[in-house]
Amino acid sequence: MQFDLFFSISQTPVAGYLPSEAEMFRNFFRQVEAGDALGYGTAWVAESHLSSEVQKRHPRPVIPHWEGEVGLNVDFLQLASHIYRRTKRIAAGSAVMNLLVNGGPIAHAERVAAFLTLHGLEEAERRPLRLGFAAGRFEFMNRASGIRPRNRTEEAAWPALRGKVFAEACEIFLRLLRGEVLSSEEVRRTVLCRSSFRSEEDWERARQAAAEEGRLGDDGCIRVDRRWDFEVLQIVPREWRRELLELYLGSHDPVLQEEVNRILPVRVFNLSITRPEVIEDTHRRMACAFHPDGGPWRREFMPRTVFVFLNEEAGPGPEARRRAAREEAEAALGAYWTALEGTLDPARVRNAADNALVGDAEEVARQIRERFHPEDRLMLWFDFFNHDCDRVIRNMEAFQGAVVPRLQASRA
Repeated sequence: MQFDLFFSISQTPVAGYLPSEAEMFRNFFRQVEAGDALGYGTAWVAESHLSSEVQKRHPRPVIPHWEGEVGLNVDFLQLASHIYRRTKRIAAGSAVMNLLVNGGPIAHAERVAAFLTLHGLEEAERRPLRLGFAAGRFEFMNRASGIRPRNRTEEAAWPALRGKVFAEACEIFLRLLRGEVLSSEEVRRTVLCRSSFRSEEDWERARQAAAEEGRLGDDGCIRVDRRWDFEVLQIVPREWRRELLELYLGSHDPVLQEEVNRILPVRVFNLSITRPEVIEDTHRRMACAFHPDGGPWRREFMPRTVFVFLNEEAGPGPEARRRAAREEAEAALGAYWTALEGTLDPARVRNAADNALVGDAEEVARQIRERFHPEDRLMLWFDFFNHDCDRVIRNMEAFQGAVVPRLQASRA
């Protein structure tokens, strides 16, 4: 089993305290440096764009009860350069990079190539860039970059079309990273049929709009103009070390997972708490679908996020530590759900706590043994609704110093 770190850099009040932006980033780098010294494998960093606080002024705010900013990391590659400069062993991972904003897939492909050219100049550098990519956290971020319906047909079909827009971006992004000379005419066209829609009502609404605008094909399917229209091009630099790039798709769409692996080896980023049957089905499918250039599929190729509420400080005795950890978990999760929805749902908090790792070292080790496969890669989320940087680092130390040895002893 491999252990990574997950960081949200979420600037929101906790127990009435709101850190400054500078303090948020200083705490983040302290924790990354500590994680590097402790032997964690990867620092996965959430990405967000534009102020969620200001977005509350929109007619349809996405998280109207959230205070502060959901996330401060708007440029993973720039952040990664600082991670590698400050550390010796730990890798940087995006969790996840929005492929649609800030220029779209062409601009992102070129930025990745430029980053890896510089990152790989030292021949001794072996740390990969673990690049998770997805369609973005909230749609208002994408709309500001022009990712929105362009006509009545797209407006009517948008719930089904959004995923197709991301699929188009994935194809462009991956083919350019592969080194292709490419024009938009060589990118697969988007077609929407009845199977693309969740209900007959949704399909009929989109079909009617397409018929009125002359966008309905002879086969009864809707033809959608390409989102990115460009003449033949190739990104530069071209001679970067491709062995330093690991790609992770931030989507559990099985069709898309298989499509991207026809281009390059693309792993799967587990964005949230996902049902166990979905996890296992993904492993089974990817064992067949994973691009052969990536070698055999391994469980570590789908890292999994997990909240960690570890308490090795309260006492005396294990019961006191476990009770304190449970109280910390319920307080953090309660604040989170209240911020997201404006109300506190005790049942949801209890369910989230049951899915987290909560307790002292002995209890957390037991939960890991029971819930996870020994070949899984876990992204441990220690800083969740916690601005006490010293305590976060002590929990990271306690995990490596007290939890990991128990896991190793149980498997010896």
